[in-house]
Amino acid sequence: MYATDDSAKPVALLARIGAARDRLREAVAAAGGRIVLEEDPNELDAAAFDAAAPQVVLVALEPAVEDALERLETVLEAPHLSLMFEEAELAARREGWEAQRWIRHLAAKLQGHHNVLPPGSESEQVEATSAAPFAAESAWQQAPEPQRDAALNFELEQAAAILGDWQPDAHQPTPVATEDRPEVLDFEQLIAAPVAVAAPVQEPATRSSAVPPPLPPLDTTVVDADTALPKSAGDFHSWSLLEDDGYAVEPVAVDAKKEQAPVLASLLNSDLSLVDIEAGADDVNGAVLLLAGIGGPDAVRRVLAGLPEDFQRPVLVQLRLDGGRYANLVKQMARATVLPVALADPGQPLLAGNVYILPDAIGLELSGAGLSFSADQNDLLSVMPPARSAVLMLSGADAALVPQVLAFAGKGGWVAGQIGEGCYDPAAASQLAVAEMTAGDPEYLAAELAVHCAG
Repeated sequence: MYATDDSAKPVALLARIGAARDRLREAVAAAGGRIVLEEDPNELDAAAFDAAAPQVVLVALEPAVEDALERLETVLEAPHLSLMFEEAELAARREGWEAQRWIRHLAAKLQGHHNVLPPGSESEQVEATSAAPFAAESAWQQAPEPQRDAALNFELEQAAAILGDWQPDAHQPTPVATEDRPEVLDFEQLIAAPVAVAAPVQEPATRSSAVPPPLPPLDTTVVDADTALPKSAGDFHSWSLLEDDGYAVEPVAVDAKKEQAPVLASLLNSDLSLVDIEAGADDVNGAVLLLAGIGGPDAVRRVLAGLPEDFQRPVLVQLRLDGGRYANLVKQMARATVLPVALADPGQPLLAGNVYILPDAIGLELSGAGLSFSADQNDLLSVMPPARSAVLMLSGADAALVPQVLAFAGKGGWVAGQIGEGCYDPAAASQLAVAEMTAGDPEYLAAELAVHCAG
């Protein structure tokens, strides 16, 4: 399928002139798309966009086009459009095998399938399996027919020569003599036949040799238990190997009227009560922190898209952007999830099931009411309750934060990292995988996170 094929899906490429735009154009053509509009978002007119009638919109994101995308927001939010965002910096430097892999993913999205394997690899096993029966059948068909007729005729002629003079009567076996067996009687004959009386059994000559001698007569005299034992035997309870008198301890005299100790009396007379246990950090609802960098916007979108509508934790997205245009990032992420997305403001409490985009200078604080945002930037992991919080290190996350994240996991926090297809910078997440933390693609991490936070 070529870009000039009318059956290809129409694509609008919105990117500034440069290397990123050239790479994206080549990728769309290689993936089987047909570019019907290629324009700089800053110069694009809404009427020209509608006239091109694209079905897919591929946008190269960079700070210089954020205002233009906000202006075209109503046009891009049309329900029949499929939006795809790509970082301009990442698209410009993608080369070789990495570029081919991204083209396969783009083709899968354009053509509506999930096959992202290199060409030919998906059919190697099928071809090898299907070729084996045909090869065996071909070998069987080409095998020469065994020469059976000549050997069979020779054996028949040889057998006829040996058995030519054989006479059956001369070799009859001699009859075997049989013994006379008693006549077999039926039931009526057995009843009518006289019964033979057996001879009486003779007793042995001497009785003593077969029967033991008789027992003596039994003595029925009753023995009195009280008078049977001699009185001089003594009581066994009095037997002892030690002299009890040698270890006798004289009782200590206790003054019953002595007053109680003043300390004990003061304790007994005071009003004591159990200390009221304050609510610990484990009782406070935690949060989920998504850390990402280059290649991270797509990973964040995929994670948010996989979270259910009844997700039980607030989600914090820390994604550093050049120029600090986090308001536009809020709009982009809002299109990918059913959860509410907002920009974090100081003093704002964290609500479960909400997504917050964190600007550069903002932190967290923990109070009796729970977590809330603060104007002072601080270490977020030191404030989040580990037992009810989670951290996901996605593509481009800062590898310098790995020791802090692992320490957070050692306190009971749930930690995971993105690996596999689509992770362009797995430096931090790979260290988590080596440390035997949960690792996988964004869809898998979203499913595991939903299960972990459901309790």
